[in-house]
Amino acid sequence: MSDVILVGHPNVGKSALFQRLTGRRTTVSNYPGTTVDITLGSASWDAATRIVDTPGILAFPATSEDEEVVERALDEAPCAIVQVGDAKNLRRTLKLTSQLAERRVPLVLVLNMTDEARRRGIVVDDEEISRAIGVPVVTTVATRGVGIGSVAPAVLEARVPQSFDVDELVAGAVSAPAARAGSPLERVATLTTHPLWGWPVLAAVLYAMYLFVGVLGAGKLVGLVETDLFGAHLNPWLTGLVDRTVPSGLVRDFLVGQYGLWTMGMTYALALILPIVTTFFIAFSLLEDSGYLPRLSVVSNRLFAAVGLNGKAALPMVLGLGCVTMATLTTRILETKRERLLATLLLALAVPCSAQLGVVLGMLASVSLVATMIWGGVVFGVLLGVGALAARVLPGERTPLVVELPPLRVPQLSNVLVKTITRLEWYVREVVPLFLIGTAALFVLDRVRVLPALIDAAKPLVTGWLGLPPEAAAAFLVGFLRRDFGATGLFALHAQGQLNPEQVVVAMVTITLFIPCVASLLIIVRERGARVAAGMAAIAFPLAFVVGGLLHHALLLTGWGA
Repeated sequence: MSDVILVGHPNVGKSALFQRLTGRRTTVSNYPGTTVDITLGSASWDAATRIVDTPGILAFPATSEDEEVVERALDEAPCAIVQVGDAKNLRRTLKLTSQLAERRVPLVLVLNMTDEARRRGIVVDDEEISRAIGVPVVTTVATRGVGIGSVAPAVLEARVPQSFDVDELVAGAVSAPAARAGSPLERVATLTTHPLWGWPVLAAVLYAMYLFVGVLGAGKLVGLVETDLFGAHLNPWLTGLVDRTVPSGLVRDFLVGQYGLWTMGMTYALALILPIVTTFFIAFSLLEDSGYLPRLSVVSNRLFAAVGLNGKAALPMVLGLGCVTMATLTTRILETKRERLLATLLLALAVPCSAQLGVVLGMLASVSLVATMIWGGVVFGVLLGVGALAARVLPGERTPLVVELPPLRVPQLSNVLVKTITRLEWYVREVVPLFLIGTAALFVLDRVRVLPALIDAAKPLVTGWLGLPPEAAAAFLVGFLRRDFGATGLFALHAQGQLNPEQVVVAMVTITLFIPCVASLLIIVRERGARVAAGMAAIAFPLAFVVGGLLHHALLLTGWGA
């Protein structure tokens, strides 16, 4: 099978063109030896031709893992390169073309987003560019399918580029108008990166995402699917069916028991996580298609410098308030392994998911505003402290923020749907099996009495160091299975009058900093490896109890809440 590789700067429409050239015959997978996703599909004009959609690249040589993947893909001698460029920024596009020409591989230049160029009064002479470079040049609007039919014939006629001078070609092939007043959307785009007004815009965007992913996805949709569908109908029906048809009690428990493949594994994967995943992928695709993601990074860059990260870490951190499991996946947008590791550690350690956060804030609000402020101050302090320390310990330097700022645009519904469906297919294929594996492991541990032994072993630590009732030990263990389960168990103790205000604050700080839930841990295993996941668990578990115990004794000294 021959390969045609799509190459281009970030946010030039490669993915939109890819979908037009392949339809729905696509797969998403990690490039061998990396955690970077590439998308593969058969060409619509020839099933034997494979089209490879690569990450965006700023320039050669590569400076990030994403860009290294592009270089490695080009080193595998594809039959042709399709460079996708921004018609509004021909100079930058042609500089990359000149670098690709050095590889001596047949090339086609696709100048995309010509509609946006026309709206700005920019006219590009594609015939002059084709003559100067010696390769086919196609103009397109990939989001609407304009010019797509010309790409396949151009690929069949791809040629090795000839040498040219970039500045002279731009001067002869592009005409642009004098400066003009910006459109309303362009004026909004200016506000998104403004040193002052960028923050209110960012707050509004993040709050909208939180409402969509956290409140709608993790709240209402999970409630409908988990409680109304699975809890009220599907699980009881399936449990009854298994009771009538499976004679062995062991097999019955393995399928529909407390740690059953269906009642825990599939219920968690489909009823708890899938609604969150769906809303998350929709929200992410909307931000991606609108061009706002790079702008979010610019505004928050200085804030994340304190923990050794750049502004690109803003998205995973905020999305972690909806679901830490899914937010861990978005750390892939960070350039280096060091930064992805830092962001994953902070997510696992001190960012509560929306389900847990709702229980925590509800419980603290029933105590006092001071209780909420103590909790927030301790958790945020730990986040900054651990982040700053880890940034010093881990080898490597903070990557300066270098991003392409595309124009702000209205997302195309078709693009959002295609990206969402493709990512959901990946979730079902690769993530759901992890839930089944984890559930099977818990079933075995419970059968050999390891889980009950862990609960008994934790009681002295919980009662002596944290000053909590012994029943809280079970809540912390269940919190590993799902974060809000642990918080809910503590909430029940509080409702029964077993926790005073001081114990509530200590319990909420400890459960927030506690080891991430099993779903998050499995995703960390998949993304960073078993050793890294074990290391993070080894940090989070003692740190949560150390901080919780120190807080307990500090509050006792002050006499607050006793």
